[in-house]
Amino acid sequence: MIPPRQVRMDTLTTTKKELALDALLADDSTFYGDLFPHAVQWQGELYLEDGLHRALRAALQQRNVIHVRVLDLDALSPASTGPSTAAIPAQPPVPRRT
Repeated sequence: MIPPRQVRMDTLTTTKKELALDALLADDSTFYGDLFPHAVQWQGELYLEDGLHRALRAALQQRNVIHVRVLDLDALSPASTGPSTAAIPAQPPVPRRT
């Protein structure tokens, strides 16, 4: 449901520590999945959630941009218009009626 958009490679932050060389070299690595990598935008940063191998292939081909499906969590969170909850003084508990 999220259309892919062009993203500069140098704006992506990877979330995986390991790279499977067999997945990188496989011709059918996207056969069962999405053709586009998935990223999440949170607090202005783009985190590559899925598609590290596709992004690496694009980098090895010296491409500066890649098409990515981006879930923008910044757009989904409500805008802060008032004070944070830390600024609200604690209230004593309401006594229970028995």
